[in-house]
Amino acid sequence: MKRSLKNYFDKIKPQFRPGGKFQKFQSVFDGFDSFLFTPNTTSQRIGVHIHDNNDSKRTMIIVVLALIPALLFGMYNVGYQRYLSIGTPEPAFFDAFLYGLLAVLPKIVVAYVVGLGIEFISAQIRHHEIQEGFLVSGILIPMICPIETPVWMIAVATAFSVIFVKEVFGGTGMNIFNVALMTRAFLFFAYPSKMSGDSVFVASDSIFGLGSGQLVDSFTGATPLGQIATSGSLTPAVTGITGNELSLWDMFLGLIPGSIGETSTLFILLGGLILLFTGIASWRIMLSVFVGGFVMAFIANTFPSATYPGSAISPLEHICLGGFAFAAVFMATDPVTAAHTNIGKYIYGFLVGALAILIRIYNSGYPEGAMLAVLFGNAFAPLIDYCVIESNIRRRMRRAKR
Repeated sequence: MKRSLKNYFDKIKPQFRPGGKFQKFQSVFDGFDSFLFTPNTTSQRIGVHIHDNNDSKRTMIIVVLALIPALLFGMYNVGYQRYLSIGTPEPAFFDAFLYGLLAVLPKIVVAYVVGLGIEFISAQIRHHEIQEGFLVSGILIPMICPIETPVWMIAVATAFSVIFVKEVFGGTGMNIFNVALMTRAFLFFAYPSKMSGDSVFVASDSIFGLGSGQLVDSFTGATPLGQIATSGSLTPAVTGITGNELSLWDMFLGLIPGSIGETSTLFILLGGLILLFTGIASWRIMLSVFVGGFVMAFIANTFPSATYPGSAISPLEHICLGGFAFAAVFMATDPVTAAHTNIGKYIYGFLVGALAILIRIYNSGYPEGAMLAVLFGNAFAPLIDYCVIESNIRRRMRRAKR
């Protein structure tokens, strides 16, 4: 089957080359060809280039595979929270997962159709190859959004981010900000009522008869961080949507309200292990984000204040709640927008982690913090690398003068 498909692509390839019948669609053909098969083109000069088989396509596919555990859990959790909200404390696994799948899948499809469509058009206009960068962004965007975010908003925000954050800078590898996070930022500031509050993190409607029923009287859709930020107490009560008190294990496992792919620290770390084992993500950045967040949370917890209830919860709870772990594993480690020097990676990661907790604790109007922290880190990553390189140059110059 594979060989037959490859032979067919080779047969029609001349029609998409200059002078062929479909030459205007050369970028589109090359995009599908390189995605399905390993390109057989090589550099013309001898002895200049070193190649391995880990191209951008394989890198992006590994990242997508690392995201799958958190995505599948997120789908189940969407259904699980829906059934809890209508008074079904122990929903059948298949029912909960199928509900979540049907709720999340349209958002993934819309993100891919809009983002890849724009990239295909841009590649055609520029006569460039179609890159694989959006393979990751297309799955990240729905995962960092609440389940109640309308698909048309995701489409608008994705189009804005791909055009103004990525394509205007030259496409894949040229963007200075994380595309998925800028999509979330656009949604947060353009449609704040659909990105925060107590009514956006738990699905409100049935789907094809699944999850039908009335909300229970004790239902609350507030996330744990939202509850903490508005508690006004040094002993904030953190509960699930039916009023049950949440333990640290509950927070770590992730059966709580939140954005689709961000609730389970356990499955996020499982994806992180895949990235570290394959060498795709930087362990320096990942580790330093967690260290920075832990240190900032420890300092705040040492000097708690009722004015800032987030200062009263432990560092481990901070790491397990919200999008902190997801940002540390999948967002801050973006090789395009992160720092590139080894020392710079430590500084960058620590800055992102500490700033995420700082914003979360001392800005009650924005109880998350991870999104802005990573975007802030993206903005300063080039400066951090510059300072590290200049410091190395000065040190070597002093050593050379001795």
